Amino acid sequence: MSIEMRKNMEGALFLVLFCLTIPAANWMIGHVGTVCAANSPCLVPVAPGLMAPSGVLMIGAALVLRDLVQRRLGVEFGIGAIIAGALISAAIAPAALVTASAAAFLLSEGADFAIYTPLAKRRLVFAVIASGMAGLVIDSIVFLYLAFGSLDFLAGQVVGKAWMVLLSIPLVAYLRRRDARLGLMPA
Repeated sequence: MSIEMRKNMEGALFLVLFCLTIPAANWMIGHVGTVCAANSPCLVPVAPGLMAPSGVLMIGAALVLRDLVQRRLGVEFGIGAIIAGALISAAIAPAALVTASAAAFLLSEGADFAIYTPLAKRRLVFAVIASGMAGLVIDSIVFLYLAFGSLDFLAGQVVGKAWMVLLSIPLVAYLRRRDARLGLMPA
């Protein structure tokens, strides 16, 4: 298999996974958690004594997957993924969450893109961490404020998404080393 074909196949896989995180996050908010009270998001523990809406796990993963889509398929696909993600988010989010979900997604992924793009060629792992952290804070603030009119779960949202970004780092570091070895991408 050619290097270009391998790069495109991995990029397509990252793109599909990225797009799947959005409906998964919206579904989880209403169906998965250790606490699911009426008219409230389902919550999961993200640290001792700290709860967050369960969708944070998928959104943290989405921030990293969008970076990997851009790395494999290019800036145009990265921007396209952001637009597609916002449309998917708006199309499948519960009616009460459509604006919050789409706005938070567009703003957070835009910030992620703006930070990741200039850093990725020189320091991939740092680029993923820095862009993911900026994106997750923006996503958390915008989503919570628009969806619930409150920032009560802000700390939990930030911690939950940060866990997903940080848990991805060994994979990102592996991909960077493997890519350099195989000539897929610069180190």
